[in-house]
Amino acid sequence: MITMRSITKSYQMGENVVHALRGLDLDVSEGEFVAIMGPSGSGKSTLMNILGCLDTPDSGAYTLGGEDVSQLSDDQQARIRGRRIGFVFQQFNLLPRTPAIKQVALPLMYAGLGRAERLEKARAALTRVGLGDRADHRPDELSGGQQQRVAIARALVNEPNIILADEPTGALDTHTGEEILTLFEELNRQGITVIVITHDPDVAARAGRTVWIRDGLVVDHGHVGRVGNPPLPAEDGKVSRAITEEGGMPSRPTSEGAA
Repeated sequence: MITMRSITKSYQMGENVVHALRGLDLDVSEGEFVAIMGPSGSGKSTLMNILGCLDTPDSGAYTLGGEDVSQLSDDQQARIRGRRIGFVFQQFNLLPRTPAIKQVALPLMYAGLGRAERLEKARAALTRVGLGDRADHRPDELSGGQQQRVAIARALVNEPNIILADEPTGALDTHTGEEILTLFEELNRQGITVIVITHDPDVAARAGRTVWIRDGLVVDHGHVGRVGNPPLPAEDGKVSRAITEEGGMPSRPTSEGAA
């Protein structure tokens, strides 16, 4: 479903150029549940934006569902997002005084559907995530987990074949986060490809495959059934399995006496 080859992306930050992605390769098959992990500054957010057709790479090829989407215009990217991709974010991004059913129906307005059809599809999406009886509740009348379910229903209402989630449990307690991950597993079993950007190894452990990214490159593509900390070559040619506190990434050992 997704093929990325030699993807690069740089940003100008004052007088400096930040190389966010440095020739990244990535494949995601249809129906996978993939977690993408890496420390702060590794390129995860840039990768998410390109995967979600929110940004275009400077160079390289990105094929989504057989279509080259590497250098699309803003309007073309918007059409791809509307057809193929549903987004879920850490902070839910709900309108504060709007009932759940209207929150979920909003993307359908841009698709040109009539009011009755929008509300019907929105109610069906809310029922799909277990909130059919909360359709008329505002965000301040819902728990954090219920708000995230509304956000997931909004992502599902256009019937995308990919859910792209950025730290979807980051604002939730452990128990509620488990419920949201279980929902992602259920959606994946229904055939939706799920890609989760996370720094949390407990979240990654629920995926079928973990992809590690560091310094703008994939350092371990993982494989189905394996979630763990990939080795990186140490300076002396041996393998280091040391884990940094930030992001859980494997790291090279420092030289003796180094800070």
